[in-house]
Amino acid sequence: MSDKDAAKRTDAKRRSKFLVVVDDTPEVRVAVRYATKRARNIRCGVVMLRVVEPIDFQQWAGVAEIMRSEAHEAAEDLLHKLAEQVNQDSGILPELVIREGLARDEILKLVDQDPAIRMLVLAAAPGGEGPGPLVAALAGQMSGNLGFPITVIPGSLTDEQIDHLT
Repeated sequence: MSDKDAAKRTDAKRRSKFLVVVDDTPEVRVAVRYATKRARNIRCGVVMLRVVEPIDFQQWAGVAEIMRSEAHEAAEDLLHKLAEQVNQDSGILPELVIREGLARDEILKLVDQDPAIRMLVLAAAPGGEGPGPLVAALAGQMSGNLGFPITVIPGSLTDEQIDHLT
C-alpha cells in the first residue's frame, strides 16, 4: 500500500460513516433514527442510500424514461424528508445517494467506493414474515463480503427504545 493510500484510509477512519439503505418500508425510519443517534454520539457521518430498481421497457423507451424519472424524483423526495428529520434530531447533514440497479449490488459498489463507511444499519420487518429480503441477503449469505459489521435493528422499536440503546 502506498503512502497516499495509507493516508486516504487513515483520513477515512477519522470520518467514519454509517450507511442506511432507504426503502419504502415503515421500519426504515427505525434504521435511520438508530444510525443517526449512534453517529451523533460517536461523531461520525450518515450516508442514506436509495436504490431504484432498473426499468426495462425496451419497446417503450419513452415510457421507461418517464418511469425512471418519476422513480428518481420519488427517491429524492423521500431522502430529503428523512434528511430533514436526521438534521432536526441530531444536527447531522447526511449524505444522500441514489443508485439504479439491484440493491445488494449497489450497496456493495458504494461500500467499495467509500472506505469511510464503517457500518451498515438495517431494520428488520416486524411481525412473523421474516426480516425482509434485503436483511436476509446482506446479513446472511453476503455478510462475508463486507469488511465491517452489519447492525440489524428490530423494526418495531419505538423512538424511546432507540434513544435508550444509543
